[in-house]
Amino acid sequence: MDLSNVAWRKASRSGENGGNCVELAAVSGAIGVRDSKDPDGPVLLLTCAALREAIGHHMPR
Repeated sequence: MDLSNVAWRKASRSGENGGNCVELAAVSGAIGVRDSKDPDGPVLLLTCAALREAIGHHMPR
């Protein structure tokens, strides 16, 4: 899948320290997730429901 023209944005829950940044993008009915330090690296594609599930169960409260 060609992701060269995808508009990535930093996730609101990413840290401000410049080290722990996740970027998200809408990709063909899914959400792309990547490490901002490695923009040419792997991309995880999740459904919106799967992303909500992952964030809801793994984020500190």
